[in-house]
Amino acid sequence: MSMKKDDETGEASVKYAEHSLFAGLDRSTALQEARVFNETPISPRKCRATITKILYLIYQSEVLQTKEATETFFSLTKLFQNQDTSLRQAVYLLIKELSTVAEDVIMVTASLSKDLTSRSEISKANAIRALCKITDASMIQGIERFLKQAIVDKNHAISSAALVSSLHLFNNSKDVVRRWANEVQESVNSKTGITQYHALGLLYQIRQHDRMAVIKLVQTLSRGTLRSPFAYCMLVRYSAKIMDEEEGARSMYESLEGWLRHRNEMVVYEAARAICNMRDVTAKELFPAVSALQLMLVSHKPSLRFAAIRTLNKLALTLPAAVAQCNLDMENLITDPNRSIATYAITTLLKTGNEASVDRLMKQITGFMSEISDDFKIIVVDAIRSLCLKFPAKQSVMINFLSNILRDEGGYEFKRSIVEAIFDIIYHIPESKEYALSHLCEFIEDCEFTKLAVRILHLLGLEGPKSATPSKFIRYIYNRIILENATVKAAAVSAMGHFAVECPDLRMRIRVLLTRALDDNDDEVRDRAALFLRVTSSDELCAHFIGLGDTYSWPTLESGLVNYLAHPELQRVPFDITSIPTVSRDQEEAEKQRQKTAKQENIAALPKTAAAAAATPSSNKFASTAGSTGAGASAAADITKGYAAAMEKIPQLVMLGPIFKSTPKPVELTESETEYVVSCVKHVFAGHLVFQFNCRNTINDVLLENVTVAMTVESNDDGMAGGLQLEGTIAAPKLAYDVPGIIYVVYKRLSGVSPVVTFGNTLKFVVKDCDPATGEADDEGYEDEYLIEDLELTTADYIQPVMTLDFKNKWENLGQEHEQVETFELSAVPSVKAAVTQIIEVLGMDACDGTGSVQEKAATHQLLLSGMFVGGVNVLVRCRMAFDASSGVTLEIAARCTDAEMCERIVNSIA
Repeated sequence: MSMKKDDETGEASVKYAEHSLFAGLDRSTALQEARVFNETPISPRKCRATITKILYLIYQSEVLQTKEATETFFSLTKLFQNQDTSLRQAVYLLIKELSTVAEDVIMVTASLSKDLTSRSEISKANAIRALCKITDASMIQGIERFLKQAIVDKNHAISSAALVSSLHLFNNSKDVVRRWANEVQESVNSKTGITQYHALGLLYQIRQHDRMAVIKLVQTLSRGTLRSPFAYCMLVRYSAKIMDEEEGARSMYESLEGWLRHRNEMVVYEAARAICNMRDVTAKELFPAVSALQLMLVSHKPSLRFAAIRTLNKLALTLPAAVAQCNLDMENLITDPNRSIATYAITTLLKTGNEASVDRLMKQITGFMSEISDDFKIIVVDAIRSLCLKFPAKQSVMINFLSNILRDEGGYEFKRSIVEAIFDIIYHIPESKEYALSHLCEFIEDCEFTKLAVRILHLLGLEGPKSATPSKFIRYIYNRIILENATVKAAAVSAMGHFAVECPDLRMRIRVLLTRALDDNDDEVRDRAALFLRVTSSDELCAHFIGLGDTYSWPTLESGLVNYLAHPELQRVPFDITSIPTVSRDQEEAEKQRQKTAKQENIAALPKTAAAAAATPSSNKFASTAGSTGAGASAAADITKGYAAAMEKIPQLVMLGPIFKSTPKPVELTESETEYVVSCVKHVFAGHLVFQFNCRNTINDVLLENVTVAMTVESNDDGMAGGLQLEGTIAAPKLAYDVPGIIYVVYKRLSGVSPVVTFGNTLKFVVKDCDPATGEADDEGYEDEYLIEDLELTTADYIQPVMTLDFKNKWENLGQEHEQVETFELSAVPSVKAAVTQIIEVLGMDACDGTGSVQEKAATHQLLLSGMFVGGVNVLVRCRMAFDASSGVTLEIAARCTDAEMCERIVNSIA
């Protein structure tokens, strides 16, 4: 920097150099400067500067060629002749970076091993890190003695370096590192905090597959032997993970509550966050955690305030009543100088506040919207959307606010979130439709985003004709045909066409406008105009256009067509369109709405409900079924599509056609700690069943070859098991240690049968001993088998969840001709909410009209379900439930479809 007198003010001002030390540096220049490594005598200052330049280039993602890296590496090794400590540290850094690119880096092992016995603690620690970086699994035993000694070294820098290096080595040399468990345990008891932290992380890695050992470790260290707050935070996370995975580990809550009184704020926050994320957490258990977070809200540290308010914001999604006690402190944060904290505070208040506070909160929001980034604006918009759905009477205030910020400056994602919020309000609050559509019309007058304009025009075309005064929207739509680009013009023509079809009194005037669009430069605009002119030429065509209710499932249709076109052997027969399930035309839009609301209200609560159901003892089939609510029609389609993509690569499975349904989650057939871990996914096709067994070998000195599963029918409930014919098995060629493999077993469904049956399963394979270090197996082996759990094929496996928007009308249209009604006493089910969860899983159907969401203590509820049985039979189910503390849940279930036998089967599956 330099001092220079300003010509105008006459004052001296400071001028900073506008160039960096590395400005204009390129790879070739830096590598040429590396010749300084070969000079005699060695200049530590010049060498450090050159090493810094090369490291800078590497950190800037500059890629060195193998030859360049190798030459630089071997020139670098000559610097070991100099004992300058600072130079030696720079050498270690560059060795670690070049070790992944250069060849023959193992040659420097002797120099690094020599530094392991150095008296310099800094050199010794850095040498350990560098040596472990270049050592492979075959050579680790040569430095095992040094590492074991370094782990228990009295110097914390050396000990931590050895522990961190062992963590990196663990992935490739698990068995060797596991032998150091005693030394690592000794380091956990070290008096140095950072050593404890690293030792605890390594010890957990060593014992993570032994659940009892992990539980014992956490319980032992919970008694207060740790010094490091980082180690305590890690211990809190381990405790929370155990509680989440182990049903009987609820006793660890006492430890978490105790850590809320720890002297370190970081540990207190971690414990509070863990309690807030617990499954089935009660208000009593939450109270101490929320109180601890409430104290952090008034902390002078912005990081603590931010962490606390963000955790409370997440908790408010599922348990707003528990967060309400912090409302006063959160209101004080609205004026916080950190706008991120203020944003979270206002959005949390929107979730926990009452209807009377809405107007006041909206005024406070308006004041700081211009001061925050688009990311936080999106959070605010999402909170306002949720609040509007919670208090529909305030929809005019919310829409006004959203329309005002819609006119402000902002990026695409911000504007899109506002438009989506207004769409949600229109969908859930019908009385807001007219007012909201008017605001959207004003927005598209100067909307700079084509995608948003198209979406709004599409909505106007669907909802505008149903409004009280549809004619007022025509002007806005026609302006888009005149002023916008081709994409928006085409969308506007379609929107106007819908008005012409559904509004007979406006039809002739709109036809005049559509006729003008026939002269447009874009062929898409002309084609759409011609289409709607033809449709609106007669009342019969208009009525037919309106009556197009259902369409095909596009993801399934796309997957089936791609598979059909990719395999010529399938094209010998016409494509079977009847194998594609039909869905509502409004499903895509409705599913987007569903994802926004259900993601917060249902999905966040699913693990809690599932855990409650699983913890309930029962002797009957219904109550023993546990699990989370079905993922829904869209999620089921995504799961099926993912499996279909994998099966397309297997010639034997391609011929089976598109998958009708895949089970949403694998069925575990072994314990996770056994030597062979097996789970199964059931796939239902139009004429076949495919069982996908996911297998993993957890024994490191054994290799399994030609792995198959032998399936036998143990029992069946409907007498149709004889209709299954084994077609073949696709074996896993081999199962190496900790490398997953897949086995497929294919059955043909003769005459389209869909039996409820239980299979006994045996894993068969050839066992070969192998070297754990190299993975090389013996030439000879022996045949062996391993018995795994039975697998049940249920009615739900044949039912695909299908979203139905107008459930009431479709229910009435099916009539009572084939209706089946039964009543059940579910004495072992603890609540209506648990009953809803279990019914959805047992039937495998999709909850309609938001009936899948139930209040925690609801006494009565009506659940509406929709699905499609394999073969294309649509099924609707209505479940009425009432809860009594003495008798449990009383369930009346009614099923309607076009097949009486199918209705009876659906109803009886609850028994």
